[in-house]
Amino acid sequence: MKQHWPLFSCAFGCWVVFSLYWEVAAKSAAPAQRSESKSSRAVHVFLVNAALIFVFAPIRGLGRLVPASTLIMCLGLALETIGLFIAIWARRHLGRNWSGAVSIKVEHQLIRSGPYRWLRHPIYTGLLAMYIGPALLTGEWLALIGVAMAVFAYWRKIRLEESALDTAFGADYDTYRQQTWALVPGLF
Repeated sequence: MKQHWPLFSCAFGCWVVFSLYWEVAAKSAAPAQRSESKSSRAVHVFLVNAALIFVFAPIRGLGRLVPASTLIMCLGLALETIGLFIAIWARRHLGRNWSGAVSIKVEHQLIRSGPYRWLRHPIYTGLLAMYIGPALLTGEWLALIGVAMAVFAYWRKIRLEESALDTAFGADYDTYRQQTWALVPGLF
C-alpha cells in the first residue's frame, strides 16, 4: 500500500478542495426562512463525518472488500473526482438557495437548471460518489461501513428536504419530482 500513497493523497485532496469550496460558497447563501432543527442537523453532520473517517481510516483488520489493484484504485479516484465536479456544478446552480441544513431560504426558488434538469439531489449524487471512490481506493470492509453510513445520512436528508420543498412549492415540486430522478438517472 505504501506505493499507492499518491492516490491516497489525491483522494484526500478532493475532500480538502470540496471543504474549502463549500466554506467559501456558503458565505453567499441567502438567509433561511425556516430550517431543520439543530439536533436534526447534528445527526447528519455526525453521520457523514463518521462515514468519512470509516472510509479513510487506516485500520486494516477487517480485511479487503476489493483487491489491491492499481486499476481499481484509479477507478475509485476517478469516481471521487467526478463526484467532486458534480457536487460543485450543482452547488453553483443552486446559488443563494443552497444550505447545509435542510432549509427554505428567503425568496427561495425551485432550481431546474444544470444537473437539476435530471436530478433533484445532484449534490448528494456527487457526495456519495466522493465516498464510494475512496472506499474502492482503500478497498477495506471498514470503508463499506462508511459508505453505508453516508447512504443512510443522505437518504434521511433527502426525505427531510423533499418534505420541506413539497411544503414550500406544492404542485410545482410534485411536477418536478415526477420529471426527475432523486440521485441516479434511470435507477433512483
